[in-house]
Amino acid sequence: MNLQVAKRLQQTEEYYFSKKLREIDEMNRAGAKVINLGIGSPDLPPHPSVIEALTENAHRPDTHAYQGYKGIPALRQAMASWYQRYYSVTLDPEKEVLPLIGSKEGIMHICMTYLQEGDEALVPNPGYPTYRSAVNLSGATVRDYDLEEKNGWLPDLDALAKTDLSRVKLMWVNYPHMPTGARFNTTFAEKLIKFANDHNILICHDNPYSFILNAQPQSLLQTPGAKDVVLELNSLSKSSNMAGWRVGMLVGKQEWINEVLRFKSNMDSGMFQPLQMAAVKALELGPEWYAALNEIYTGRRQKVFELLELLNCTFDRDQVGMFVWAKIPATAKDGFTVTDEILQKAQVFITPGGIFGSNGNGYIRVSLCKDEKVFDEVLQRIRAIK
Repeated sequence: MNLQVAKRLQQTEEYYFSKKLREIDEMNRAGAKVINLGIGSPDLPPHPSVIEALTENAHRPDTHAYQGYKGIPALRQAMASWYQRYYSVTLDPEKEVLPLIGSKEGIMHICMTYLQEGDEALVPNPGYPTYRSAVNLSGATVRDYDLEEKNGWLPDLDALAKTDLSRVKLMWVNYPHMPTGARFNTTFAEKLIKFANDHNILICHDNPYSFILNAQPQSLLQTPGAKDVVLELNSLSKSSNMAGWRVGMLVGKQEWINEVLRFKSNMDSGMFQPLQMAAVKALELGPEWYAALNEIYTGRRQKVFELLELLNCTFDRDQVGMFVWAKIPATAKDGFTVTDEILQKAQVFITPGGIFGSNGNGYIRVSLCKDEKVFDEVLQRIRAIK
């Protein structure tokens, strides 16, 4: 049988980490003991009360049926209250909040709801690869916009405004930014809202990292007028150590929430109710939870700084989020060369910045999702090959 993949998949390759993890598995089967500092999957557990809520509700006989596509009212209310408490953003839990089975699916839902052949979407370079693949899968065309260190990894909106934006329907933004750890400021946020209004572009803000090593969590929806042009994705994966639980949210104007729901309701059959009840508990946690989490990440980040100094990299000590982004030495060819050498010689996997776009070629990214003792082992291995 001569069966070919659909046209929509022909521009979409297998996810880099999927391929690299296969290579690492092969190395481990051959006797290596690779330490993976690549993926931002929290190694810490959720709060005990969250696990208790899951198990208690899973033991109930009435929690195992299909659930509504919009999530249970208690979860939508908890999400709205969380936004009010930590971001000072008011949301109507009935109309402006849509729980998701992880925010990554929300990226695809938005693209499939609004994009089609002939449309364009602005995607950051460097940026999360899923924005690009979701746009491609929708049939629309990716329009890269540059992020550069000299501009604080913020887009040059004035330069963008001078280009032809007539076919651009939406723009993906992500702050705190992955992979660079950059934050946005009020001036930029206000300018972005004006840019969206001027050019009739929907801003899609992906916001999963705002609680990690960030003294003041931010939402783009805090900006006056943002609800008219912004949809925001958020997640419990990083902030609540629930990456594998797949709990996210989409918040914004009722009209857009309902339109995305039209697509989503054809893709899943709702979220397991005990998971939703556990998510409610996670969203009710106080500032002390995030403070304790960040104390751990602060210690780990210091170890990563030591690692990067050993590798003669330069980096911003004020960056936030779950990774550390660093510029490779001028003598190195690119991040792929640096990370492949470290993998082969020290059996340590670090992410090359180039997987996030061409503007990341001169950088590498290190995850903070390992215990300090593991980072001590990494430091020993790196010293041994120097």
